[in-house]
Amino acid sequence: MKKFLCLFCVMIACFVVTGCGSKDNKNIEGKLPDIMAKLYEGIAEEEMPMMVENIELNSENFKNYAFVDAKYKEAIASEAMTGSTPHSVVLIRLEDKKDASDVVKDIEKNADPRKWICVEAENKYVLSKGDLVVLIMSNDLAPKIKENFEKLK
Repeated sequence: MKKFLCLFCVMIACFVVTGCGSKDNKNIEGKLPDIMAKLYEGIAEEEMPMMVENIELNSENFKNYAFVDAKYKEAIASEAMTGSTPHSVVLIRLEDKKDASDVVKDIEKNADPRKWICVEAENKYVLSKGDLVVLIMSNDLAPKIKENFEKLK
């Protein structure tokens, strides 16, 4: 009877653990510019830095924005076009979502919130969800952008 009860408890624990797995492992569907627009939802235009534009990243400029080399399918950066405003959001779709935690650690280690030289971003967040990785370096907008990324489905 004790063995049966023990086996039953182990089986229940396995079901609970597998059933409560991380939902962040699911890939976020959609084009990166559309996902980037979702990251800015709820932020008024007057709160945005001047002249924020999306920049398509490629093999020549990827490391300048992401601070690492990574195997990615596509990537964009949303940057303020004025150098006196520390604002950068980099959105990367990886080739393999299994690499996400390593890429997050590498970016966290290497990303420089003083990349603008004269100014420094007050906040730096590096997060992943499925095959997406985001690097957020900004001042007051960073927590809202982070929150919007965490809400992505």
